[in-house]
Amino acid sequence: LEEYFFASLSEGRRVCIPGHGQHITGLGHVADLATAMAQVIGRDQAKGQVYNIQDTQSVSFEGLTKLCAQAMGSDFDATKLDIKFYDPKMFDFGDKKAFPMRGQHFFCSVDKAMRDLDWAPKFNMLDGLKDSYLNDFKIKKAAGAFNNFDFSCDDLVLKDDRVAVVSYNGMPKDDLK
Repeated sequence: LEEYFFASLSEGRRVCIPGHGQHITGLGHVADLATAMAQVIGRDQAKGQVYNIQDTQSVSFEGLTKLCAQAMGSDFDATKLDIKFYDPKMFDFGDKKAFPMRGQHFFCSVDKAMRDLDWAPKFNMLDGLKDSYLNDFKIKKAAGAFNNFDFSCDDLVLKDDRVAVVSYNGMPKDDLK
């Protein structure tokens, strides 16, 4: 899902976020997921159990946009970060998914997995996004995988003058550390 943010930011585009941008979500790194899955093997207490795997922190959609910009490092000038919030009910996107996440809170506690599996995430959210950017997005982009990225839903939002615009320009003072 971070590809949406990286693609928009790498093209110098405004990032379109439905709603107010304060819905909370959690992310996890694939290496942390693989480690947790391996920790299930041979543990009787894990039989029949369900575990949530993600970072120990959660982030708002707006905050995720800022973290993605930060993860891009010198490839993105954070002072050019520009977000447009919009009401998704004002648009007919047809069959297309305009945003990679649902407009609702979606995060979980990993305490049970940490306790039962003797597991802890190795990647915090920013480090996971940096890894994704450097070892996935940049490689795919260099190979041309994003030459035809579909920004049509964003273009519809950005061209619509009915939308009340709330913009964010620049990084926050707390630098999201």
